[in-house]
Amino acid sequence: MNRMVDLDEVAAVLASRVPGWRSAGLEAGQVTWRDAEASWPQPLETDRARVLDPDSVGVAISGPGGAELSVVLFRGGWADVDFIAGLDDAGCLPASDVASASDFEVRMDKWVARVFGVRSGAQ
Repeated sequence: MNRMVDLDEVAAVLASRVPGWRSAGLEAGQVTWRDAEASWPQPLETDRARVLDPDSVGVAISGPGGAELSVVLFRGGWADVDFIAGLDDAGCLPASDVASASDFEVRMDKWVARVFGVRSGAQ
């Protein structure tokens, strides 16, 4: 898989957002990593030091009323973005051609606003 996005930079973006999410009443789970070199099925790790060749980084965020957002970004520049914002409002959000950590940052803020109705800029 081509390395289009630096996942360590993406993890730093996620870490910078946690205080804002918390102040907005959201709860972010631990960042998870998947190692391309691990045997199948590749386990998710929360300790970056245990991942030799990261091919994805992800986070799950929950909020009031059972709202949830799950984002997994792959180093190839696409993401799996799944959400539940309400009983009749759930699905996947478009997430292809992510070019950089800063591009991911802009998209992540939009996804959080879409699902939770809050702005999530860095604190």
